[in-house]
Amino acid sequence: MPERSTRMHRSHRVAGALVGSAVGDALGAPFEFGPPGQFTARFPSPARGARTEMCGGGSLGWEPGEFTDDTQMALLLAESLAARSGLDEADVFARFSAWAAAGPPDIGNQTRAVLGSGRPWDVAAAEHFARSGHAAGNGSLMRATPAAIRFAKNGREATMGAARRISALTHGDPSAGEGCAIFAELMRVALDGGDPLAAIPAALEAVAPEHRERWATVLAEDWAPDQATESNGAVWPTLGQAVWALRNGRDFAEAMRLVIDLGGDTDTVACVAGGLAGAVFGMGAIPSRWASVVHGQVPGFADKVWRVADLQQLAAALDGGVQQNYDPGVIPRIGPKEVLPGIWAANLDGARHSADDFAVISLCRLGEPFPHALQRMAYIADNEHNADLDVMLADVLDDMKALADEGHRLLVHCHGGASRTGLVLRGYLVREQGMTVDEATAHVAERWPHLGLWNHSFTAALERLQRSERKETR
Repeated sequence: MPERSTRMHRSHRVAGALVGSAVGDALGAPFEFGPPGQFTARFPSPARGARTEMCGGGSLGWEPGEFTDDTQMALLLAESLAARSGLDEADVFARFSAWAAAGPPDIGNQTRAVLGSGRPWDVAAAEHFARSGHAAGNGSLMRATPAAIRFAKNGREATMGAARRISALTHGDPSAGEGCAIFAELMRVALDGGDPLAAIPAALEAVAPEHRERWATVLAEDWAPDQATESNGAVWPTLGQAVWALRNGRDFAEAMRLVIDLGGDTDTVACVAGGLAGAVFGMGAIPSRWASVVHGQVPGFADKVWRVADLQQLAAALDGGVQQNYDPGVIPRIGPKEVLPGIWAANLDGARHSADDFAVISLCRLGEPFPHALQRMAYIADNEHNADLDVMLADVLDDMKALADEGHRLLVHCHGGASRTGLVLRGYLVREQGMTVDEATAHVAERWPHLGLWNHSFTAALERLQRSERKETR
């Protein structure tokens, strides 16, 4: 597996897991049931301008960034786990059934049959399996991330056991449950900061013996997707392909490209891979152009539109973490003011109430996105604990360059318009104009008196950027 930060705070991994699964789902949805290679054929290089790889479309006409039934069911499970303070199978099944009855546009055949059977929660799936003999689809694996987060702190046995019980609500074949259990154990290790690929042998030891060999085959280090004996609508190749993408991808984005390019059930395989990759690489490694637009509703459960901030809050609740307050109250507006040619700066309310033709680069957490047509929300905290800060800064600067090249006016802001805003403005000058960090700092300070310089990790990141830029120009 590629090198990754081992000092990342758990909250970054937890948020990355839930958001990553939804991002993978939405990213893969337009390519569902298509041939291999479609993603790269359409996007041979990163699409960082106004139009990104979150393209929407597909057979069901998804909106750009809209997630599918994979994430809808995951949210139903997550809300039950949070509301009931643990696993209440009857409550989960009731939520699933209400959702299915509301007519979601995308629902698996296996799941539809069980939830529409009218049978009680504790027999519906088993009876369907006894009649059909077919119940090893990937429909229970696709929704497994929330339970993996919720039970991870309780250890391997509890985590894998909960995964099996939740799978059995809709999938009577124990093969599906064992796949969910393996996934949950790999997720538990990743959330703890360990290497999930190294944990595969131990996870397999906890699999029921009669299923172990088949799972060992698709999770082997030398296994490749072309060795699959079923389509990736089945549970075995779905998890096998997700692990293969994690093993071969250098970062979150590359893992998504690899797995979507396999074709077939792209939303589900990318959803599973996105959960694992998000836990490994963290929230900050998910490209902001993808996380900023991921959204969706859950049929049968009011009109709430779920967005990235909601997913982050729910992930923290599942893990027992601190809930973030996204409402800053009324604060004096600062800006927008043009600080660099074509680039304005502001604080939170200065940006929120700015002209709608700005392409907004938000560097603080928001409850709701702005009304602006173009907005990117980066996961940068104003403290010393941003693991992989260089990756996050590069992502922001790359997007800014692409948007500026398209002729958009850029507006950069954080809560106070001081430290994080200054980081990005200075970084832009270092990269695009070849300034030293000192020169960039003086340049911004002269034009933006609100610049804050208290965060030493930000200055250190800029110094690394300066060294990197100088190496490239030699």
